[in-house]
Amino acid sequence: MSFRSVQNPSCLPVAILLALLLAACSHQTSEAPQSPAVIADHGLLRVPGKSPLRSQLVIQPVEMRDVPHAVAFPATVEADPARMANVLPALTGKVVELKVGLGDHVARGQLLAVIDSGDLAQAYADADKARDALDLAKKGLDRARGVQQAGGNALKDLEAAQSGYNQALAEFNRAQTRLTAVGGSGSTRAMNVTAPISGAVTALSVAPGMYVNDPTAAMMTIANLDTVWITANVPESEVGLVARGQPVDAILSAYPDQVFHGRVSFVSPVLQADTRRDLVRVAVANPDGRLKPNMFANASFDIPQPAQVFVPESALLMNNDSTTVFVEVAPWTFERRSVELSYDETAGARVVKGLKAGDRVIVKGGVLLND
Repeated sequence: MSFRSVQNPSCLPVAILLALLLAACSHQTSEAPQSPAVIADHGLLRVPGKSPLRSQLVIQPVEMRDVPHAVAFPATVEADPARMANVLPALTGKVVELKVGLGDHVARGQLLAVIDSGDLAQAYADADKARDALDLAKKGLDRARGVQQAGGNALKDLEAAQSGYNQALAEFNRAQTRLTAVGGSGSTRAMNVTAPISGAVTALSVAPGMYVNDPTAAMMTIANLDTVWITANVPESEVGLVARGQPVDAILSAYPDQVFHGRVSFVSPVLQADTRRDLVRVAVANPDGRLKPNMFANASFDIPQPAQVFVPESALLMNNDSTTVFVEVAPWTFERRSVELSYDETAGARVVKGLKAGDRVIVKGGVLLND
């Protein structure tokens, strides 16, 4: 309504005239143009003070986190050499009995095999002769003491008897020690081979009736697999990223849905000449025996990184083929900026390029400015 639409305003009552004037002013105000929600200004987007977008946009500073970077290397499961033992025969002979088989679990001190050995028979004979000589020397010493106390023997005769006894005792101790070392016992004249450690028989090279002719060749191997090594092959260019005590997560081909945790316990001081890789071993508990030597695995090392920029995924907007965010360069003034990301399954969107510490970005409602 306008003032021109009123005919002869002087003929109207004053109250009605005032009402018409107020209605006309209200109509003109409603027809006035409203302020824009956002203003584009030389590549910047400015949100005016009366823009309804101010209540829709959420602005936050970027987050800085010290999140390690995971690097994976191929690996295999190995038995810990400190928990392995090659069982060697103390003497040569014929295997009379074999008490265990390949893969059997044995306890320390358990009987593994019985060997009929001529060398062991000689050790028994030496011990028997030394015992008899010791008994004879003891009797001679006792007689010499009795005669000397009666005054019928010279002191040198007593000393000679004492020397003979001492030599016989030393020979008896030597023969008995050797007999014990080669597995002799008073209950049997055969050589008993016992387990030096507890574990599983992982290699076996003898059978009943077989002659053991080389005392330096292992009859069997026992490995304690309660703790195993996951050995990663680290390229020469990455060796500087790993260190002893570093946490490691491993996934095995046999158990793809389970993660095994451990720490680096050994970094080889020498690279493999043929592969130019370093052997990095991770000790992993294996109480249930699921990890078996020679299994394949992937070992993921947490490499320490400097603090990096992270933003919530709600701040990311697609602009053509690039990922962008709106950065506040002045109060309620924003700049569209392209970013490069490195997604982390646990940490979120890591920004490797495009943002820095202290930047403030729109984390909610940015899609309203995206057009």
